Amino acid sequence: MVTVRFLFLVILCQWKSVESLNILGIFVYEGPSHFFVFKQYLEKLAEKGHNLTVISHFPREEVIPNYHDISLAGTIKIPQGAMPMERSFWTIIKITDYILAAGNNDCKVMLENESVQELWKSKRKFDLVIMEHFTSDCGLGLAYKLDAPVVQLKTSDFTPWQYGTFGIPFNPSYAPFIMTSNLKSSVYKRVEKTILHHLLIFKYMNAQKVDQETLGKYFDIPPLEQLSREVKFLLLNHNFVLTGSRLLPSNVIEVGGYHVAPPKPLPADIQKYVEESKNGVIYISFGTLLNEASLPEYKMKAILDALAELPQRVVWKWNGQIFSGDRNKIYAAKWLPQNDLLAHPNVHAFFSHSGHLSAIEAIFHGVPMIAMPVLGDQPAIADCVERSGLGVQIALNELTKDELLNKFRTVLASDFRARVKSLSRAYSARPASAMSSAIFWTEFAAQHNVSARHPAADVPLHQYLCLDVIAVIGTFITICILILWKVLNLLLSFTRKFINLNVKNKRD
Repeated sequence: MVTVRFLFLVILCQWKSVESLNILGIFVYEGPSHFFVFKQYLEKLAEKGHNLTVISHFPREEVIPNYHDISLAGTIKIPQGAMPMERSFWTIIKITDYILAAGNNDCKVMLENESVQELWKSKRKFDLVIMEHFTSDCGLGLAYKLDAPVVQLKTSDFTPWQYGTFGIPFNPSYAPFIMTSNLKSSVYKRVEKTILHHLLIFKYMNAQKVDQETLGKYFDIPPLEQLSREVKFLLLNHNFVLTGSRLLPSNVIEVGGYHVAPPKPLPADIQKYVEESKNGVIYISFGTLLNEASLPEYKMKAILDALAELPQRVVWKWNGQIFSGDRNKIYAAKWLPQNDLLAHPNVHAFFSHSGHLSAIEAIFHGVPMIAMPVLGDQPAIADCVERSGLGVQIALNELTKDELLNKFRTVLASDFRARVKSLSRAYSARPASAMSSAIFWTEFAAQHNVSARHPAADVPLHQYLCLDVIAVIGTFITICILILWKVLNLLLSFTRKFINLNVKNKRD
Protein backbone atom coordinates (compact mmCIF):
# COMPACT_ATOMS: atom_id res chain seq x y z
CA MET A 1 0.00 0.00 0.00
CA VAL A 2 2.84 2.37 0.89
CA THR A 3 4.50 1.58 -2.45
CA VAL A 4 1.31 2.41 -4.36
CA ARG A 5 0.97 5.72 -2.54
CA PHE A 6 4.61 6.51 -3.22
CA LEU A 7 4.20 5.80 -6.94
CA PHE A 8 1.06 7.95 -7.02
CA LEU A 9 2.95 10.88 -5.47
CA VAL A 10 5.82 10.48 -7.94
CA ILE A 11 3.41 10.45 -10.89
CA LEU A 12 1.56 13.48 -9.47
CA CYS A 13 4.80 15.44 -9.04
CA GLN A 14 5.92 14.58 -12.57
CA TRP A 15 2.54 15.64 -14.00
CA LYS A 16 2.73 18.92 -12.13
CA SER A 17 6.27 19.59 -13.34
CA VAL A 18 5.18 19.00 -16.95
CA GLU A 19 2.27 21.42 -16.55
CA SER A 20 4.33 24.04 -14.70
CA LEU A 21 5.57 26.92 -16.87
CA ASN A 22 8.67 29.04 -16.47
CA ILE A 23 7.38 32.60 -16.92
CA LEU A 24 9.18 35.94 -17.08
CA GLY A 25 7.16 39.03 -16.13
CA ILE A 26 8.30 42.45 -17.39
CA PHE A 27 6.58 45.36 -15.66
CA VAL A 28 9.01 48.26 -15.88
CA TYR A 29 6.61 51.22 -15.69
CA GLU A 30 7.02 52.84 -12.29
CA GLY A 31 3.35 53.74 -11.70
CA PRO A 32 2.04 51.90 -8.60
CA SER A 33 -1.58 51.89 -9.80
CA HIS A 34 -0.54 49.95 -12.90
CA PHE A 35 1.34 47.23 -11.04
CA PHE A 36 -1.56 46.94 -8.61
CA VAL A 37 -3.65 45.56 -11.50
CA PHE A 38 -1.19 42.75 -12.18
CA LYS A 39 -0.52 41.77 -8.56
CA GLN A 40 -3.48 39.38 -8.17
CA TYR A 41 -2.84 37.87 -11.60
CA LEU A 42 0.84 37.16 -10.85
CA GLU A 43 -0.02 35.65 -7.47
CA LYS A 44 -2.61 33.38 -9.10
CA LEU A 45 -0.07 32.14 -11.65
CA ALA A 46 2.39 31.34 -8.86
CA GLU A 47 -0.38 29.66 -6.85
CA LYS A 48 -1.09 27.38 -9.83
CA GLY A 49 2.50 26.15 -9.67
CA HIS A 50 4.05 28.23 -12.44
CA ASN A 51 7.56 29.53 -11.75
CA LEU A 52 7.59 33.34 -12.04
CA THR A 53 10.53 35.72 -12.37
CA VAL A 54 9.17 39.28 -12.20
CA ILE A 55 11.06 42.42 -13.23
CA SER A 56 9.43 45.45 -11.57
CA HIS A 57 9.81 48.41 -9.24
CA PHE A 58 7.59 46.68 -6.69
CA PRO A 59 9.27 43.62 -5.15
CA ARG A 60 7.11 41.62 -2.77
CA GLU A 61 7.46 42.21 0.96
CA GLU A 62 6.25 38.69 1.76
CA VAL A 63 7.91 35.71 0.11
CA ILE A 64 5.53 33.31 -1.64
CA PRO A 65 6.38 30.02 -3.40
CA ASN A 66 7.29 30.15 -7.11
CA TYR A 67 7.63 33.96 -7.16
CA HIS A 68 11.06 35.54 -7.66
CA ASP A 69 11.73 39.29 -7.94
CA ILE A 70 14.25 41.18 -10.03
CA SER A 71 13.90 44.52 -8.30
CA LEU A 72 14.26 47.89 -10.03
CA ALA A 73 13.10 49.70 -6.87
CA GLY A 74 14.87 53.00 -6.24
CA THR A 75 16.16 53.42 -9.79
CA ILE A 76 13.35 55.76 -10.89
CA LYS A 77 11.31 58.31 -8.96
CA ILE A 78 7.73 57.08 -8.53
CA PRO A 79 5.29 59.69 -9.98
CA GLN A 80 3.21 61.33 -7.25
CA GLY A 81 1.77 64.70 -6.34
CA ALA A 82 0.01 67.44 -8.26
CA MET A 83 -0.72 67.11 -11.97
CA PRO A 84 -1.97 69.76 -14.45
CA MET A 85 -5.69 70.44 -14.17
CA GLU A 86 -6.34 71.91 -17.61
CA ARG A 87 -7.66 69.69 -20.39
CA SER A 88 -6.55 70.77 -23.85
CA PHE A 89 -4.99 69.58 -27.09
CA TRP A 90 -1.56 70.69 -25.86
CA THR A 91 -1.98 69.01 -22.47
CA ILE A 92 -2.53 65.70 -24.27
CA ILE A 93 0.66 66.26 -26.29
CA LYS A 94 2.67 67.10 -23.14
CA ILE A 95 1.38 64.07 -21.24
CA THR A 96 2.19 61.81 -24.22
CA ASP A 97 5.71 63.23 -24.45
CA TYR A 98 6.14 62.59 -20.72
CA ILE A 99 5.04 58.96 -20.76
CA LEU A 100 7.02 58.14 -23.91
CA ALA A 101 10.17 59.69 -22.42
CA ALA A 102 9.47 57.65 -19.28
CA GLY A 103 9.22 54.54 -21.46
CA ASN A 104 12.61 55.22 -23.04
CA ASN A 105 14.12 55.66 -19.58
CA ASP A 106 12.42 52.50 -18.30
CA CYS A 107 14.04 50.57 -21.14
CA LYS A 108 17.52 51.84 -20.25
CA VAL A 109 17.06 51.15 -16.54
CA MET A 110 15.88 47.59 -17.16
CA LEU A 111 18.71 46.68 -19.53
CA GLU A 112 21.35 48.20 -17.25
CA ASN A 113 20.28 45.93 -14.39
CA GLU A 114 22.83 43.16 -13.82
CA SER A 115 20.21 40.59 -12.87
CA VAL A 116 18.31 41.31 -16.09
CA GLN A 117 21.51 40.99 -18.12
CA GLU A 118 22.18 37.66 -16.46
CA LEU A 119 18.92 36.34 -17.95
CA TRP A 120 20.23 36.42 -21.50
CA LYS A 121 23.90 35.90 -20.68
CA SER A 122 23.08 32.66 -18.85
CA LYS A 123 20.61 31.70 -21.63
CA ARG A 124 17.75 31.19 -19.19
CA LYS A 125 14.90 29.27 -20.76
CA PHE A 126 11.39 30.73 -20.42
CA ASP A 127 8.19 29.22 -21.77
CA LEU A 128 6.48 32.61 -21.86
CA VAL A 129 7.02 36.31 -21.30
CA ILE A 130 4.16 38.41 -19.88
CA MET A 131 4.52 42.16 -19.97
CA GLU A 132 2.58 45.39 -19.68
CA HIS A 133 2.07 47.36 -22.85
CA PHE A 134 1.98 51.05 -22.04
CA THR A 135 4.92 53.34 -22.67
CA SER A 136 7.39 51.07 -24.45
CA ASP A 137 7.85 47.86 -26.44
CA CYS A 138 11.37 47.41 -25.08
CA GLY A 139 10.40 44.17 -23.32
CA LEU A 140 9.67 42.59 -26.71
CA GLY A 141 13.37 42.86 -27.53
CA LEU A 142 14.29 40.96 -24.37
CA ALA A 143 11.62 38.34 -25.09
CA TYR A 144 13.03 37.87 -28.60
CA LYS A 145 16.54 37.41 -27.20
CA LEU A 146 15.18 34.78 -24.79
CA ASP A 147 13.24 33.11 -27.64
CA ALA A 148 9.92 33.15 -25.75
CA PRO A 149 6.35 33.94 -26.90
CA VAL A 150 4.69 37.03 -25.44
CA VAL A 151 1.38 37.85 -23.79
CA GLN A 152 0.79 41.56 -23.20
CA LEU A 153 -1.45 43.10 -20.55
CA LYS A 154 -3.20 46.44 -20.68
CA THR A 155 -4.65 48.37 -17.73
CA SER A 156 -6.35 51.05 -19.84
CA ASP A 157 -7.98 51.48 -23.25
CA PHE A 158 -6.09 51.12 -26.52
CA THR A 159 -3.40 53.68 -27.15
CA PRO A 160 -3.37 55.00 -30.75
CA TRP A 161 -0.36 52.93 -31.80
CA GLN A 162 -2.04 49.68 -30.75
CA TYR A 163 -4.89 49.84 -33.25
CA GLY A 164 -2.69 49.08 -36.26
CA THR A 165 -0.56 46.59 -34.34
CA PHE A 166 -3.57 44.37 -33.67
CA GLY A 167 -5.41 45.15 -36.91
CA ILE A 168 -8.21 47.04 -35.16
CA PRO A 169 -9.93 49.75 -37.22
CA PHE A 170 -9.82 53.29 -35.90
CA ASN A 171 -12.80 55.22 -37.19
CA PRO A 172 -13.28 58.55 -35.38
CA SER A 173 -17.03 58.27 -35.96
CA TYR A 174 -17.29 55.55 -33.29
CA ALA A 175 -13.86 54.41 -32.04
CA PRO A 176 -12.94 55.97 -28.68
CA PHE A 177 -9.80 58.03 -28.23
CA ILE A 178 -8.11 57.33 -24.91
CA MET A 179 -7.44 60.92 -23.82
CA THR A 180 -10.59 62.78 -24.83
CA SER A 181 -14.31 62.69 -24.22
CA ASN A 182 -16.10 60.48 -26.73
CA LEU A 183 -19.76 61.21 -26.02
CA LYS A 184 -20.06 64.01 -28.55
CA SER A 185 -19.43 63.11 -32.19
CA SER A 186 -19.32 66.60 -33.66
CA VAL A 187 -17.21 67.36 -36.72
CA TYR A 188 -14.74 69.25 -34.51
CA LYS A 189 -14.34 66.30 -32.11
CA ARG A 190 -13.80 63.86 -35.00
CA VAL A 191 -11.19 66.13 -36.57
CA GLU A 192 -9.46 66.52 -33.18
CA LYS A 193 -9.45 62.75 -32.57
CA THR A 194 -8.09 62.03 -36.05
CA ILE A 195 -5.26 64.55 -35.76
CA LEU A 196 -4.32 63.42 -32.24
CA HIS A 197 -4.51 59.74 -33.21
CA HIS A 198 -1.99 60.08 -36.05
CA LEU A 199 0.21 62.61 -34.25
CA LEU A 200 0.59 60.29 -31.25
CA ILE A 201 1.40 57.34 -33.52
CA PHE A 202 4.18 59.44 -35.08
CA LYS A 203 5.53 60.33 -31.63
CA TYR A 204 5.44 56.68 -30.55
CA MET A 205 7.34 55.60 -33.65
CA ASN A 206 10.08 58.09 -32.78
CA ALA A 207 10.19 56.82 -29.19
CA GLN A 208 10.35 53.26 -30.50
CA LYS A 209 13.48 54.16 -32.50
CA VAL A 210 15.15 55.25 -29.25
CA ASP A 211 14.30 51.89 -27.63
CA GLN A 212 15.60 50.10 -30.73
CA GLU A 213 18.95 51.90 -30.36
CA THR A 214 19.07 51.12 -26.64
CA LEU A 215 18.45 47.43 -27.25
CA GLY A 216 21.02 47.46 -30.07
CA LYS A 217 23.74 48.24 -27.53
CA TYR A 218 23.20 44.81 -25.98
CA PHE A 219 22.03 42.48 -28.78
CA ASP A 220 20.64 42.45 -32.32
CA ILE A 221 16.87 42.17 -32.78
CA PRO A 222 14.37 42.70 -35.61
CA PRO A 223 12.43 46.00 -35.69
CA LEU A 224 10.24 46.40 -32.59
CA GLU A 225 7.27 47.18 -34.84
CA GLN A 226 7.62 43.69 -36.34
CA LEU A 227 7.94 42.06 -32.91
CA SER A 228 4.85 43.87 -31.64
CA ARG A 229 2.76 42.19 -34.36
CA GLU A 230 3.93 38.75 -33.21
CA VAL A 231 2.45 39.06 -29.70
CA LYS A 232 0.30 36.01 -28.96
CA PHE A 233 -2.46 37.68 -26.94
CA LEU A 234 -3.35 41.01 -25.38
CA LEU A 235 -5.30 40.75 -22.12
CA LEU A 236 -7.43 43.90 -21.98
CA ASN A 237 -8.84 45.17 -18.69
CA HIS A 238 -12.25 45.83 -20.27
CA ASN A 239 -15.78 44.51 -20.21
CA PHE A 240 -18.47 45.74 -22.59
CA VAL A 241 -20.96 46.39 -19.77
CA LEU A 242 -18.81 49.34 -18.66
CA THR A 243 -16.67 50.28 -21.66
CA GLY A 244 -19.06 49.48 -24.50
CA SER A 245 -18.86 47.11 -27.48
CA ARG A 246 -15.64 46.98 -29.51
CA LEU A 247 -14.46 45.40 -32.76
CA LEU A 248 -11.75 43.13 -31.37
CA PRO A 249 -9.70 40.40 -33.09
CA SER A 250 -9.35 36.93 -31.59
CA ASN A 251 -6.00 37.69 -29.96
CA VAL A 252 -7.43 40.51 -27.82
CA ILE A 253 -9.18 39.04 -24.77
CA GLU A 254 -11.39 41.13 -22.47
CA VAL A 255 -10.65 40.35 -18.81
CA GLY A 256 -12.14 43.45 -17.21
CA GLY A 257 -12.11 43.33 -13.41
CA TYR A 258 -9.60 40.50 -13.04
CA HIS A 259 -7.60 42.58 -10.57
CA VAL A 260 -10.51 42.94 -8.09
CA ALA A 261 -9.69 40.86 -5.02
CA PRO A 262 -12.25 39.44 -2.58
CA PRO A 263 -12.90 42.15 0.03
CA LYS A 264 -11.19 41.98 3.41
CA PRO A 265 -12.53 43.27 6.74
CA LEU A 266 -12.02 47.01 7.18
CA PRO A 267 -9.64 48.35 9.83
CA ALA A 268 -11.49 48.65 13.14
CA ASP A 269 -11.71 52.47 13.22
CA ILE A 270 -12.99 52.72 9.65
CA GLN A 271 -15.39 49.82 10.18
CA LYS A 272 -16.86 51.57 13.24
CA TYR A 273 -17.15 54.91 11.41
CA VAL A 274 -18.87 53.38 8.36
CA GLU A 275 -21.30 51.18 10.26
CA GLU A 276 -22.31 53.98 12.63
CA SER A 277 -23.28 56.17 9.67
CA LYS A 278 -27.07 55.85 9.78
CA ASN A 279 -27.59 57.51 6.39
CA GLY A 280 -24.74 55.75 4.64
CA VAL A 281 -21.31 56.90 3.52
CA ILE A 282 -19.91 58.78 0.53
CA TYR A 283 -16.41 57.68 -0.44
CA ILE A 284 -14.08 60.24 -2.10
CA SER A 285 -10.77 59.51 -3.80
CA PHE A 286 -8.89 61.37 -6.51
CA GLY A 287 -6.25 58.70 -7.03
CA THR A 288 -2.49 58.88 -6.49
CA LEU A 289 -1.52 61.52 -9.06
CA LEU A 290 -4.08 64.22 -8.27
CA ASN A 291 -3.30 66.22 -5.14
CA GLU A 292 -6.15 68.07 -3.40
CA ALA A 293 -3.70 70.92 -2.79
CA SER A 294 -3.71 71.57 -6.55
CA LEU A 295 -7.46 72.21 -6.51
CA PRO A 296 -8.33 75.93 -6.43
CA GLU A 297 -9.49 76.97 -2.97
CA TYR A 298 -12.96 77.96 -4.19
CA LYS A 299 -13.41 74.52 -5.79
CA MET A 300 -12.49 72.80 -2.54
CA LYS A 301 -14.92 75.05 -0.71
CA ALA A 302 -17.68 74.08 -3.17
CA ILE A 303 -17.06 70.39 -2.45
CA LEU A 304 -17.06 70.86 1.33
CA ASP A 305 -20.18 73.05 1.24
CA ALA A 306 -22.06 70.49 -0.87
CA LEU A 307 -21.08 67.66 1.47
CA ALA A 308 -22.22 69.69 4.48
CA GLU A 309 -25.80 69.70 3.14
CA LEU A 310 -25.97 65.92 2.68
CA PRO A 311 -27.01 63.58 5.52
CA GLN A 312 -24.34 61.02 4.60
CA ARG A 313 -20.97 60.88 6.32
CA VAL A 314 -17.81 60.96 4.20
CA VAL A 315 -14.67 58.83 3.96
CA TRP A 316 -12.00 60.75 2.00
CA LYS A 317 -8.64 59.53 0.71
CA TRP A 318 -6.88 62.81 1.36
CA ASN A 319 -3.66 63.47 -0.56
CA GLY A 320 -3.15 66.99 0.75
CA GLN A 321 -1.12 68.13 3.72
CA ILE A 322 -3.58 68.98 6.52
CA PHE A 323 -7.30 68.33 6.33
CA SER A 324 -9.25 71.37 7.56
CA GLY A 325 -12.79 70.03 7.13
CA ASP A 326 -15.31 68.86 9.73
CA ARG A 327 -13.75 65.80 11.41
CA ASN A 328 -17.15 64.69 12.73
CA LYS A 329 -18.55 64.68 9.21
CA ILE A 330 -15.48 63.52 7.27
CA TYR A 331 -13.00 60.72 7.97
CA ALA A 332 -9.81 61.65 6.08
CA ALA A 333 -6.67 59.54 5.65
CA LYS A 334 -3.75 59.34 3.21
CA TRP A 335 -4.36 55.65 2.60
CA LEU A 336 -7.66 53.77 2.50
CA PRO A 337 -8.53 50.19 1.42
CA GLN A 338 -10.62 51.27 -1.56
CA ASN A 339 -11.78 47.85 -2.76
CA ASP A 340 -12.80 46.82 0.76
CA LEU A 341 -14.61 50.12 1.32
CA LEU A 342 -16.58 49.94 -1.93
CA ALA A 343 -17.61 46.39 -1.05
CA HIS A 344 -19.25 47.57 2.19
CA PRO A 345 -23.06 47.81 1.82
CA ASN A 346 -23.18 51.11 3.72
CA VAL A 347 -21.09 52.94 1.08
CA HIS A 348 -23.75 54.59 -1.09
CA ALA A 349 -21.76 56.74 -3.55
CA PHE A 350 -18.25 57.28 -4.88
CA PHE A 351 -16.87 60.71 -5.91
CA SER A 352 -13.81 60.00 -8.04
CA HIS A 353 -11.29 61.35 -10.56
CA SER A 354 -12.65 58.61 -12.86
CA GLY A 355 -9.60 56.41 -12.98
CA HIS A 356 -10.16 53.18 -14.88
CA LEU A 357 -9.49 50.93 -11.87
CA SER A 358 -11.80 53.00 -9.68
CA ALA A 359 -14.62 52.70 -12.23
CA ILE A 360 -14.11 48.93 -12.46
CA GLU A 361 -14.21 48.50 -8.67
CA ALA A 362 -17.29 50.73 -8.45
CA ILE A 363 -19.27 48.73 -11.02
CA PHE A 364 -18.01 45.43 -9.58
CA HIS A 365 -19.41 46.34 -6.15
CA GLY A 366 -22.43 48.27 -7.47
CA VAL A 367 -21.58 51.72 -6.07
CA PRO A 368 -22.83 54.76 -8.10
CA MET A 369 -20.14 57.20 -9.20
CA ILE A 370 -19.71 60.91 -9.69
CA ALA A 371 -16.82 61.13 -12.14
CA MET A 372 -14.71 64.30 -12.27
CA PRO A 373 -12.09 63.57 -14.98
CA VAL A 374 -8.92 65.64 -15.20
CA LEU A 375 -6.18 64.01 -17.29
CA GLY A 376 -5.02 60.94 -19.18
CA ASP A 377 -7.77 58.41 -19.95
CA GLN A 378 -10.09 59.84 -17.28
CA PRO A 379 -12.35 61.80 -19.72
CA ALA A 380 -12.95 58.63 -21.78
CA ILE A 381 -13.67 56.57 -18.64
CA ALA A 382 -16.06 59.26 -17.35
CA ASP A 383 -17.97 58.88 -20.63
CA CYS A 384 -18.19 55.13 -20.00
CA VAL A 385 -19.47 55.76 -16.47
CA GLU A 386 -22.26 57.99 -17.79
CA ARG A 387 -23.12 55.93 -20.89
CA SER A 388 -23.28 52.63 -19.00
CA GLY A 389 -25.52 54.06 -16.26
CA LEU A 390 -22.95 53.58 -13.51
CA GLY A 391 -23.01 57.26 -12.62
CA VAL A 392 -22.83 60.85 -13.78
CA GLN A 393 -19.94 63.14 -14.54
CA ILE A 394 -19.06 66.71 -13.69
CA ALA A 395 -16.36 68.84 -15.30
CA LEU A 396 -13.89 70.52 -12.98
CA ASN A 397 -14.49 73.91 -14.60
CA GLU A 398 -18.25 73.49 -14.01
CA LEU A 399 -17.89 72.43 -10.38
CA THR A 400 -20.02 74.53 -8.05
CA LYS A 401 -21.73 73.71 -4.78
CA ASP A 402 -25.20 73.57 -6.36
CA GLU A 403 -24.08 71.54 -9.39
CA LEU A 404 -22.24 68.99 -7.26
CA LEU A 405 -25.16 68.78 -4.84
CA ASN A 406 -27.51 67.96 -7.73
CA LYS A 407 -25.13 65.22 -8.92
CA PHE A 408 -24.96 63.69 -5.43
CA ARG A 409 -28.74 63.72 -5.08
CA THR A 410 -29.05 62.00 -8.46
CA VAL A 411 -26.73 59.08 -7.66
CA LEU A 412 -27.94 58.73 -4.05
CA ALA A 413 -31.57 58.28 -5.13
CA SER A 414 -32.84 54.79 -4.32
CA ASP A 415 -33.93 54.02 -7.91
CA PHE A 416 -30.52 55.06 -9.30
CA ARG A 417 -28.70 52.88 -6.77
CA ALA A 418 -30.98 49.94 -7.62
CA ARG A 419 -30.14 50.26 -11.33
CA VAL A 420 -26.42 50.31 -10.53
CA LYS A 421 -26.78 47.12 -8.45
CA SER A 422 -28.46 45.49 -11.45
CA LEU A 423 -25.63 46.74 -13.70
CA SER A 424 -23.12 45.24 -11.28
CA ARG A 425 -24.77 41.83 -11.54
CA ALA A 426 -24.58 42.04 -15.34
CA TYR A 427 -20.89 42.99 -15.16
CA SER A 428 -20.06 39.90 -13.10
CA ALA A 429 -22.26 37.48 -15.08
CA ARG A 430 -19.77 35.60 -17.31
CA PRO A 431 -19.15 32.01 -18.42
CA ALA A 432 -15.87 32.13 -16.49
CA SER A 433 -14.40 34.68 -14.09
CA ALA A 434 -12.13 37.37 -15.49
CA MET A 435 -9.16 35.88 -13.62
CA SER A 436 -9.88 32.38 -14.94
CA SER A 437 -9.96 33.75 -18.49
CA ALA A 438 -6.70 35.62 -17.99
CA ILE A 439 -4.95 32.52 -16.64
CA PHE A 440 -6.41 30.25 -19.35
CA TRP A 441 -5.19 32.38 -22.27
CA THR A 442 -1.81 32.90 -20.62
CA GLU A 443 -1.30 29.15 -20.38
CA PHE A 444 -2.73 28.65 -23.88
CA ALA A 445 -0.12 31.01 -25.36
CA ALA A 446 2.71 28.96 -23.86
CA GLN A 447 1.28 25.52 -24.58
CA HIS A 448 0.02 25.95 -28.17
CA ASN A 449 2.03 27.27 -31.08
CA VAL A 450 -0.84 28.89 -32.96
CA SER A 451 -1.44 32.46 -34.04
CA ALA A 452 -4.69 34.38 -33.59
CA ARG A 453 -3.29 37.52 -35.20
CA HIS A 454 -5.80 39.31 -37.42
CA PRO A 455 -4.78 39.54 -41.11
CA ALA A 456 -5.44 43.29 -40.99
CA ALA A 457 -2.32 43.68 -38.83
CA ASP A 458 -0.09 42.44 -41.67
CA VAL A 459 -1.45 43.90 -44.89
CA PRO A 460 0.22 47.03 -46.32
CA LEU A 461 -1.57 50.32 -45.72
CA HIS A 462 -2.63 50.69 -49.36
CA GLN A 463 -4.31 47.27 -49.19
CA TYR A 464 -5.86 47.94 -45.77
CA LEU A 465 -7.46 51.11 -47.15
CA CYS A 466 -8.35 49.30 -50.41
CA LEU A 467 -6.53 51.99 -52.38
CA ASP A 468 -5.41 49.43 -54.97
CA VAL A 469 -8.99 48.17 -55.39
CA ILE A 470 -10.25 51.75 -55.63
CA ALA A 471 -7.54 52.46 -58.21
CA VAL A 472 -8.49 49.42 -60.34
CA ILE A 473 -12.22 50.16 -60.17
CA GLY A 474 -11.57 53.86 -60.72
CA THR A 475 -9.36 53.12 -63.73
CA PHE A 476 -11.99 50.76 -65.17
CA ILE A 477 -14.75 53.33 -64.72
CA THR A 478 -12.52 56.04 -66.20
CA ILE A 479 -11.74 53.86 -69.24
CA CYS A 480 -15.44 53.08 -69.67
CA ILE A 481 -16.29 56.77 -69.48
CA LEU A 482 -13.56 57.63 -71.99
CA ILE A 483 -14.75 54.88 -74.37
CA LEU A 484 -18.36 56.04 -73.99
CA TRP A 485 -17.27 59.63 -74.53
CA LYS A 486 -15.36 58.61 -77.65
CA VAL A 487 -18.32 56.61 -78.98
CA LEU A 488 -20.69 59.50 -78.30
CA ASN A 489 -18.33 61.91 -80.07
CA LEU A 490 -18.15 59.58 -83.07
CA LEU A 491 -21.93 59.24 -83.13
CA LEU A 492 -22.33 62.97 -82.78
CA SER A 493 -19.81 63.58 -85.56
CA PHE A 494 -21.55 61.02 -87.80
CA THR A 495 -24.94 62.58 -87.03
CA ARG A 496 -23.66 66.06 -87.90
CA LYS A 497 -22.22 64.82 -91.18
CA PHE A 498 -25.49 63.00 -91.97
CA ILE A 499 -27.54 66.11 -91.20
CA ASN A 500 -25.20 68.34 -93.22
CA LEU A 501 -25.39 65.89 -96.14
CA ASN A 502 -29.19 65.87 -96.07
CA VAL A 503 -29.29 69.66 -95.93
CA LYS A 504 -26.94 69.87 -98.91
CA ASN A 505 -29.02 67.36 -100.91
CA LYS A 506 -32.20 69.34 -100.26
CA ARG A 507 -30.54 72.50 -101.46
CA ASP A 508 -29.36 70.78 -104.64
